[in-house]
Amino acid sequence: MKFNKNQNTTNNLDTSSYTDELFGIKKRIAVSHFSKRTDLVPEIDTNYVFDEATTLSIIMGFKYNKRVLVQGLHGTGKSSHIEQIAARLNWPCLRINLDGHISRFDLLGKDAIILKEEKQITTFKQGLLPWSIENPVALVFDEYDAGRPDVMFVIQRLLESDGKLTLLDQNSVLKPNENFRIFGTCNTLGSGDESGLYYGTQNLNQGQLDRWNIFTTLNFLKPEIEEEIIEKKIKKISKRKKEQIKLIVKLANLIRDAFRSSDISIIMSPRTSIIWAQNIEIFDDVDTAFKLTFFNRCDENDKKVISEFYQRCFGRDLD
Repeated sequence: MKFNKNQNTTNNLDTSSYTDELFGIKKRIAVSHFSKRTDLVPEIDTNYVFDEATTLSIIMGFKYNKRVLVQGLHGTGKSSHIEQIAARLNWPCLRINLDGHISRFDLLGKDAIILKEEKQITTFKQGLLPWSIENPVALVFDEYDAGRPDVMFVIQRLLESDGKLTLLDQNSVLKPNENFRIFGTCNTLGSGDESGLYYGTQNLNQGQLDRWNIFTTLNFLKPEIEEEIIEKKIKKISKRKKEQIKLIVKLANLIRDAFRSSDISIIMSPRTSIIWAQNIEIFDDVDTAFKLTFFNRCDENDKKVISEFYQRCFGRDLD
């Protein structure tokens, strides 16, 4: 992977803006950023709504080079929050999902055999971390609490204040670019998962957690804000559709409350609410769209509870 220097990219933060203007939040803070975009800068979602506390935490990570860990239930928009802030700062952003398939060799690099002048030679193929650390990149570790132990110890060195990366195979120590940033997202904040909802998450030791500077929790949006977001995703909004969207959000919050109290084992994310509303346009039927979007993937015990919620919101039973 090579950084595209033909995109008028600079290592210098060459412009400045205010947070209230960029993100629509109340707090007004000047933040330096890049003036030009590159291929690695996420696309801007003009309909995105920023959570005040989470946005300020992430901004401080960009502004002061602090390591920020964002915790929350799935579907709350943890990764997209970081991406959308990076998009408005024109900050290149790279996400790495720490699932069980990511190894330390994927991160650091490994020897590979290539053909050169019709001869096989061994060369070192650089991994994602060495490349990222030497460039002005916001590196996001998704599902941080699901990383394998060997991978976590590689990352732990990066989280130090100087953040240098030692490549033993190459006998080299890499110094971070001054505009290299680190963020993480997690569901459990390193405490493990007894519910079984987040299978594969690990208990993180205190040595790992102590190296993060800022911890923030992203919760679900207020109903009126979620309604506004859904409306912006629908092509034509009528009075009837506005009423449907209110009921969609009402049902989603009943399901979330039941999940928090452990009455059901599944949660309805804002992403699912949007898809349901969009599927209503496709199938021209609220009940059918709900079944195909969400209900059909629930187990039988959850279906009984959710059916009662549905009847309470829409005044009819699901067939």
